[in-house]
This record gives sequence, structure tokens and C-alpha cells, in this order.
Amino acid sequence: MVDIASRVWNHKWKIDPIVRSLIDTDFYKLLMCQSVFRNKPNTQVTFSLINRSKHIPLADLIDEGELREQLDHIRSLSLSRGESTWLRGNTFYGKRQMFRPDFMEWFEGLRLPPYHLERKGDQYELTFEGKWHEVMLWEIPALAVLMELRGRAVLDRMGKFELQVLYARAMTRVWEKIEVLREMPDLSIADFGTRRRHSFLWQDWCVQAMQEGLGKAFTGTSNCKIAMSREVEAIGTNAHELPMVYAALAKSDAALAQAPYDVLQDWHEEHDGNLRIILPDTYGTKGFLDNAPDWLAGWTGIRIDSGDPATAAQTAIDWWKSRGEDPSEKRVIFSDGLDVDKIKELHSQFAGKVKASFGWGTLLTNDFRGLVPDDALAPFSLVCKAVEANGHPTVKLSDNPNKAMGPADEIERYKRVFGVGDQAAQAVLV
Repeated sequence: MVDIASRVWNHKWKIDPIVRSLIDTDFYKLLMCQSVFRNKPNTQVTFSLINRSKHIPLADLIDEGELREQLDHIRSLSLSRGESTWLRGNTFYGKRQMFRPDFMEWFEGLRLPPYHLERKGDQYELTFEGKWHEVMLWEIPALAVLMELRGRAVLDRMGKFELQVLYARAMTRVWEKIEVLREMPDLSIADFGTRRRHSFLWQDWCVQAMQEGLGKAFTGTSNCKIAMSREVEAIGTNAHELPMVYAALAKSDAALAQAPYDVLQDWHEEHDGNLRIILPDTYGTKGFLDNAPDWLAGWTGIRIDSGDPATAAQTAIDWWKSRGEDPSEKRVIFSDGLDVDKIKELHSQFAGKVKASFGWGTLLTNDFRGLVPDDALAPFSLVCKAVEANGHPTVKLSDNPNKAMGPADEIERYKRVFGVGDQAAQAVLV
């Protein structure tokens, strides 16, 4: 097992680049990329970094030259032969050849497109423009770079023994959480922590700890590189990005209202089983389900990623019942800002009602809260989102208005089209 503290102390980034592979990314990005490659190959999209935690002055903490060096390194990456063989030949979600030959041929020749980086006050403006299926693969590595460079700015001020103690305390914290989780019967939990992890080495350590501590209750990791090296399942389905871009391309209010279902129709044609998971909250969960076509009720489950998770789960249960489905046979994946106490609460609350699963993210792979002075390693809310498609702005409403994004006039239009009324605001930790 890697001595992370010593590696940090003796740090040379060419030995430990922040992103070391094009598959050092979340599995759902590759699934979505293949879908976009097939269905929307000529769509031009702009992605932009958005720091929701304005009190974290990233441009003051992170040297621009070092940031550019890491981003340029990512642009030099391409699939290795072993990575290509794994993607082409491995079984994912019970399916062989998940990735089609035409997609793999394109992916094997890919280098990520250029980026635009500019300092604006105490923040960085980082954007990526180009064909959707190319620029979308910047999202996860860009977030990983910014998160880890912010962490390194703090770690660089620490001595060798300080680092040893820091990581010992952080490891103890993770293991104590695992000890709580291992007492929960029929638990199903996966690592979803790539995008806002402390570091690659730390995420890899957390996955190994979950493997040993939880056994079969640990179902896999969203990180493809770690899934390959640790021989665990790669976990992930789809994200808000798809309906956001499809909606931005809609040419009328009627087409806009239909856009989220068009996304899932395309997905339905490509995937089955446990990959048929609905993410309903992009424009409000209740309205999405109320207007959903009947065939969607037959899908395997739902992922809950904003708002009050218990309320959203109950809304899904009521919807399934109204469509003649048995909720106890459906999968509900909770994935928004989870930590052990909330996992335990939701697991108990919905036992027997649904098949509950948990995607544990930032508070697994980046919980250093209270371990350094001024809480300088506390996680914060950083995202990289599609903000424009073919010249039109994207919008996300969410079940939590604090996560909404887009021009104010377009947000109001989307609320009208999707029938979104008053929403309960909740604090956004990550």
C-alpha cells in the first residue's frame, strides 16, 4: 500500500500527476460520451468551471503556471493498450462490448481539445469549447485538478511528521465510518468521489478500505482507472448534462417540455437493466414524474441528487404505485452530499420499501474537515457544467434552488414550462 504522506512530502508531479489517464474519470461520462457520439455528434457545447463556494479564492491559492502545466499534461494523454482492451473486452453491468467499435476507434485516437484559462479577480475562468463528445471529457479531470491543487497549496506548508499525522487521522476517520456502515444489513454502496476527491492516491486508498471493510456491500467505484486496477465494478449511468443540452437545443416550449424524455428515449434504445436509472431532478422531480410516459415507469430505478432525499424517494414510490409498479422491486440511488449519518438514516427509513443504494462522494474521498488550522482542507462546492449548446444557454433548475444555474430570464421560462413552483432551499456543501 502506498505511503501517501511520504509521497506528498517527496512530491514530484511528473511521478504523481493529478490526472494520469483518460479513464481516470467517472464511468457515466464514458457512457454519456458514447450516447452523444451516436446521437448528437455535431452539437457544439461550452463547459465552464463554476465555484459555488466564493469564499475559496482559487486564483490566490493555486499558481496559474502549475495549473496550466497540469491541464497541458491532460491534453497529452491517450488511451493505453491495456485501457483500450479493458473497455473493449470487460463486462459492465452484465453486458460485454458495452462500448461499440466505432466509438472505441474514435476514443483511442482522442486528445482532449484546447482550454481557455483566465484569472478573474480571486477566481479562475476555465472554459472548454468544441464538439460535445470531445469537450465533455474535460469535466471530471478539470475538477480533479482544481481540487487537488487547492489541497496541495495547504499540504506544501506542512512538515513531514505533520503530514504523517494528518493522513493517519484522515484514515482513522474513514475507517470509523466504514465500521458504522458494516453494521447495516443489506447495504449497497459505491464510491462516487472522483470529481471532488482529495487526490487520486487518496481515492484509491478509500476504495481499498471499502473493499476490505465492507466486502460485498461495496458494489464498486465510479472511477474507471481505479475500477480497472482494483478489479471492482465500474459504476455509473447518466447525469444532468444530457437533459440540459437537449433542452437548450429545443426550438419551442413544447420541444423544451419533451426534451428530458427525448434523452431517456435515446438511452432506452442503448441500455437495459441496471443502466435504466432515471435522474428526474434537472427540472423538478415531481413535474418530471407527473408528465413521464408510461414506459419510463418500467425502468429499473431512480437516482436522487438534490432536494430532500426522503421526500424525493417518497415521491418516486407514490409515482410507481400510481403506474401499477411495485416500489419494493425498484432501485433508489441516493447520491447528494451523503455522509454516514444520512446514509444510516435513509437506509433504515426505506428498508423494505425500495432497493436502496448509495453513491458516496466527497465526504468519502475528501473529508479532511477540522484536521488542519482554519479548516483549510474542508471540501467545497466546485462544478464544471455545460453552459451553452449551439449558441443557446443551458439551464438547470434542480430540486434545490441553490443549485439552479442559467440566465435569470431563461430560469423563469423553464419554471413556467416545467410547472415548477416554490422550492425549499437547502445549503449546498458539495
